[in-house]
Amino acid sequence: RQLQRTPPTLLHFSPKREVDMARSLDPLVVGKVVGDVLDMFIPVAELTVHYGSRQIANGCEIKPSAAANRPRVQIDRPRAFADFYTLVMVDPDAPSPSEPTFREWLHWMVVDIPEGSDASRGKEAMPYMGPQPPTGIHRYVFALFKQRGVMGVANQAPETRSNFNTRQFAVDNGLGLPVAAVYFNSQKEATNKRR
Repeated sequence: RQLQRTPPTLLHFSPKREVDMARSLDPLVVGKVVGDVLDMFIPVAELTVHYGSRQIANGCEIKPSAAANRPRVQIDRPRAFADFYTLVMVDPDAPSPSEPTFREWLHWMVVDIPEGSDASRGKEAMPYMGPQPPTGIHRYVFALFKQRGVMGVANQAPETRSNFNTRQFAVDNGLGLPVAAVYFNSQKEATNKRR
């Protein structure tokens, strides 16, 4: 009697990089980023965000002063080329996590980012605004979308930062689901009062 061998398929074998990207979704669900800001998606790109020398990991805490300046954002996607991306950074907890009446507050938008490059090579549709959480712990979400082609800035810049809707923006611009996302937490820094 001969044993039949089943050829390996993508369902049985995933390269480490793809497994790591899939695991990156779990904290987004636990942190309610998936649900409050994004729909469930399959990460197919790597989104690396650095404030200075610190790399953002899902759910980490960053002081507003450490995130005052625009971060360095790197985009990589296995087995793809010549793609452009849109990056949005939002605060779904503005002005307060218990009453997020400004959900979502748009902190940054960059379009036409070439794959394999830094977001600084894209076109800024909304200038970067660092975190300024007035009360409570706020989530700051970076969501990356693959574009169908070059978008340009003219039609993408929202009139206001408040009540931005990442899902609706993606629908309106034919972006589909995100290809990557990462978030950090931040809260108002204590001030040193001297007498």
